[in-house]
Amino acid sequence: MKKIVVIGGGTGNFAVLNGLKHYDVELSAVVSMADDGGSTGILRDELGVLPPGDVRQCLVALSNSSRLMRSLMNYRFENGGLGGHSFGNLLLSALEKVTGSFEKAVEEAGKILYIKGKVIPVTTHQVRLKMVLKDRTLLEGEREIYLSQKIDKGYQSIYLEPHPKVNPEAVNEIRNADLVVLGPGGLYTSMIPNLLVEGVAQALRSTQAKKIFVVNLMNRKGQTTGYRVSDYVRELVHFIGEDIFEYILVNNQMPEEKLIEVYAEEGDLVANDLQESRVVQAPFLGEIYHKPGKDLLKRNLIRHHPQKLAQELMKIVTHL
Repeated sequence: MKKIVVIGGGTGNFAVLNGLKHYDVELSAVVSMADDGGSTGILRDELGVLPPGDVRQCLVALSNSSRLMRSLMNYRFENGGLGGHSFGNLLLSALEKVTGSFEKAVEEAGKILYIKGKVIPVTTHQVRLKMVLKDRTLLEGEREIYLSQKIDKGYQSIYLEPHPKVNPEAVNEIRNADLVVLGPGGLYTSMIPNLLVEGVAQALRSTQAKKIFVVNLMNRKGQTTGYRVSDYVRELVHFIGEDIFEYILVNNQMPEEKLIEVYAEEGDLVANDLQESRVVQAPFLGEIYHKPGKDLLKRNLIRHHPQKLAQELMKIVTHL
């Protein structure tokens, strides 16, 4: 059985894992621990726990439990003192307190959800993601970086504070993998934070696994405005230390014009400017689900289709 390791954050990892879990492969998700927005940020600050949000999404993606249980994990309270919190985040934080270990909490939640595979925090230390822009503005935390409209003007540095120790299990999984998938996800908020943990980039350089980069569908205005595929690769190579990618998966399916117009305030489509044999172009767009009486969230409009993505990844796996 081939071993696949997926590296990233929550939403991007979700699409890859949700598609691959239907195949006969051994799955591991290495997850960023830099999240500090929304429910996750409040739980970090008030309880001193590690950020549960991205881990929760990976657990749900790998879950083979009932649809009700998966929905429960993602259920978000709307009112009262718990307003804004998701049940899954609260469960993981409570499990961390009860077991005394975030890793143990993730393991126990995995049993509850009957997951296929493993979810591994890239570090088990409390960290904050920080970025210094060219104009010397300091952005503190993933949330500030995500909301910034000025990153595309240039940045001086991006780092984790304090400098964390890598989770040895994450390094072990990468080194023993047959295939490593990086992305899709926020370039500066999901992908690079994993590479900033000492030991991860080295493991990626030394592993015998084939490495795949799944390129985002959309740029985020202010962060990756006008970025092409080569710009994403350049940034990742900078933090990894060398160009490690044998395959680069790029979407070649155009969304409806009205969707692009709706999305225009937040970003533009990522254009492919690489004409190389390692670039695999395919239609990766997911379906749009319209819920009567509810406004569509822009971030839910244009996203990867888990099954389409998994099919292309498995074509590569079969040739390993």
